[in-house]
Amino acid sequence: MPSEALQGVRVLDLSRILAAPYCAQLLADLGAEVIKVERPGAGDDSRSYGPPFLKDEDGEDTRDAGFYLSCNRNKRGITVDHAKPEGAALLRELAAKCDVVIENFRTGVLAKYGLDFDSLKSINPRLVYCSITGFGQDGPYAARPGYDGVFQAMCGMMSVSGLPDGVPGGGPMKVGVSMVDILTGLYASNAILAALRHRDRTGQGQFIDMALLDCGLASLSHYVQNYLISGVVPERRGNGGFGGIPSQTFRCADRDIFVVASTNKQFGGLMTVLGEPAVACDPRFDQVQRRIENRDALLAILDRLFSSRPAADWLAALEVADVPASLVNDVAMVFDNPQVRHRGMLDHVQHSVAGVVPVLRNPIRMSATPIGSASAPPMLGQDNEAVLREVLGYDHAAIERLRAAGVL
Repeated sequence: MPSEALQGVRVLDLSRILAAPYCAQLLADLGAEVIKVERPGAGDDSRSYGPPFLKDEDGEDTRDAGFYLSCNRNKRGITVDHAKPEGAALLRELAAKCDVVIENFRTGVLAKYGLDFDSLKSINPRLVYCSITGFGQDGPYAARPGYDGVFQAMCGMMSVSGLPDGVPGGGPMKVGVSMVDILTGLYASNAILAALRHRDRTGQGQFIDMALLDCGLASLSHYVQNYLISGVVPERRGNGGFGGIPSQTFRCADRDIFVVASTNKQFGGLMTVLGEPAVACDPRFDQVQRRIENRDALLAILDRLFSSRPAADWLAALEVADVPASLVNDVAMVFDNPQVRHRGMLDHVQHSVAGVVPVLRNPIRMSATPIGSASAPPMLGQDNEAVLREVLGYDHAAIERLRAAGVL
């Protein structure tokens, strides 16, 4: 079962794709009752973002892509056409009985249906309403659409990712995963928890305005702060870091490893492992600041030394020397890692048509309200009757009238 930390909190999730559903999933993992609302017949756009698609127990593709499965566990699923007056009225009824609404429609869209914050707070003043959009609720870009890659480009993330200019493959690079979406989901869930805390103290709900552009820029953290105090635009360093040196990948005789030896003690241990302890005493490299200033000269030495032996040899010696290092794993190799296995990051859920399905586990660990095994992401509309009966008290006849009218 999900954690009981947010037991008693009910969330109406009107969102789709990734950032906002991911936010809602985090709340669901922590014990909130999350009711995911989708379009009848079509559902969340991310259901179609395959292949790969989840296979049923006969090995046939379902209509649910892995993308959808990644951010909708532990939710109840209903279908409502908010464009129909009866559908919008139904959602207002649900919002009146919820603590949180999460939506990611373009600015102003839901106001046409009486589903914006101002409309809903009049019937539920305690409501926490989180709107997640590309550019926020105001400003010259507020009406624009946008997706993760656009925001990685616009916020500067791509400019600091990738190999330097002038080397093969050099140039700005998108982070592989939809990083701005994920970060926005994390920022938004934090904001919602803070707003619930405020609501519980004061009885007052509030509106939360989350923009992917803002979250992407905020995530650049020390890259931006370094620029703000120096005026120097950060350069791309490929797989190299911007802290102490070394902190990057090195090509061994057979494959890549990532090594961080930023403190003087770690650097001394590294150079002893590499058979060149005198380098640690070289006045160009004997302090963190000097290693940063003479980065290129040091990396040339390290590249030569690491290339002489296989990765496994170096990793074994570096572990003894207490120098942080790892193979550069692909996703399949990650689940062979003994620490990942020990921490139980691979979970399994029971799915109504696919049987047992492997999923990622939420990484949060709490002693009093632990997160247990998850429930599978809902099939399209699977909880229509249950939610309307339990939350709104509808009887079978009322539900059938809505279904016949195409509202569900």
